[in-house]
Amino acid sequence: MRPAFSVIFLTTLIGAGQGLFLALFTAESYAAFDLLPAIAPGFLAAGSLLALLLLITGLGASFFHLGHPERAWRSAAQWRTSWLSREVIALPAFSAIVALYGLVHFSGANPTLGMLPSGAPIKVSAVLGSLGTLLAFLLFICTAMIYACLRFLREWHTPLTVINYTLLGGASGFTLAAALAAQLAPERTGFFAGWAVIITLMGLVGRGASLVRNRRLKPRSTLQTAIGIKHPRIVQKTQGAMGGSFNTREFFHGKSVFFLRRIQWIVVTCVFLVPAVLLAAGVWGSGIAVLAQAFAIQYLGLLAERWLFFAQANHPQNLYYQAVP
Repeated sequence: MRPAFSVIFLTTLIGAGQGLFLALFTAESYAAFDLLPAIAPGFLAAGSLLALLLLITGLGASFFHLGHPERAWRSAAQWRTSWLSREVIALPAFSAIVALYGLVHFSGANPTLGMLPSGAPIKVSAVLGSLGTLLAFLLFICTAMIYACLRFLREWHTPLTVINYTLLGGASGFTLAAALAAQLAPERTGFFAGWAVIITLMGLVGRGASLVRNRRLKPRSTLQTAIGIKHPRIVQKTQGAMGGSFNTREFFHGKSVFFLRRIQWIVVTCVFLVPAVLLAAGVWGSGIAVLAQAFAIQYLGLLAERWLFFAQANHPQNLYYQAVP
């Protein structure tokens, strides 16, 4: 498939926003159960604002992929059957919860609604955070299932698609949280950086598994079955048109196998290996510069990873459209 950069930015930006929110609420939950000292509301408010900006920027990027942006509201109409419609509903709902969560911490209006049997308080932010966590994972599922539900694109049609979208979004979000903590809450840097290392390495396992799986896939169709001719030797000499068409532009990226393999190594290096090393340094007290570099390198690597994700999907129609005059 031909990667669309608007969708690449959409999925990576909102993934980082989801991961950042999950990192913030994870830290608040640890503090609520006395596993961490109390976290400054100002840090949680600043992190929520940053997560919200990422979500809004990602949503804005998606409009560049629409032929008629003024009709975007109609995309939510098929929520019963379409994962895209469900994503369109889940993203604004999650963004609203993130905004409320940040507002509660910014204003200080965070009353206690009750107590758990363990004695941990149930605050308004805890309710919003729990709801936001559910929506964050629901949004991961909706975004990934847009592609994983397509049976004819076997590179996408696997549970690894959902797993990798979740892990890579979580990794980038926790890495960003570590960088933010290094600036605003240095005593929490090790917590976020440690979790970022763990999720990044989990993402390496998941994405590595998908790369190995995709390399082993064999096409179920052949040129003979594509055009309904049983002759053992068929060679395409021309596309049958004066130039390219929608099919040849939208369903093939036009890059060589060598180029794709280079992108794979860039992904492994920039998304996983280098950030893991820099984050490990962050666990031991490195400053914001190192952790900011970890996020910047990881996000650039995620752009390459998402490009590779789309490019690796081999549409069956490419068996027919093999040559362009």
